[in-house]
Amino acid sequence: MLTEEFIFTLKEASKRLKGANKRGFVAQVTNKYLEGSSRKAESKFGWNRNMVALGLKELESGIVCLPDYSKRCNQKTENIYPDLVKEIEEIIENDVQTDPKFQTNKKYCKITAKEVCEQLSQKEKYSSFTFKIRSMNNILNRLGYSLKKR
Repeated sequence: MLTEEFIFTLKEASKRLKGANKRGFVAQVTNKYLEGSSRKAESKFGWNRNMVALGLKELESGIVCLPDYSKRCNQKTENIYPDLVKEIEEIIENDVQTDPKFQTNKKYCKITAKEVCEQLSQKEKYSSFTFKIRSMNNILNRLGYSLKKR
């Protein structure tokens, strides 16, 4: 049947492949030697059975799945909640000043990120949210505000 040396060779070959090529190789090996069972491939070769199952579906249908790397990263809070930027600007509009010497484009805030979080959580729309101070700092920095430290 399958010798240890042959199993080792197949494992090493699969390690050198990436993406759709790897899934195709793994699916062909699974079909030929393991009756198309992704669970057997997982136990015999240590391959992820979800990856094997996807490879088998790709092999059967002839359609190769393309990766969507943009969905892997965390989305910015202001992209998920576009009204949040307007709400933040309403809160800090009275506490903002520009650089007195006009040397930078930064806008200086006289309010802290903690105070912005507290005021946002008092609004009915955001009452169920728990804003983290560090996250609010990051949002304000991305919006071009320099914060006062207290």
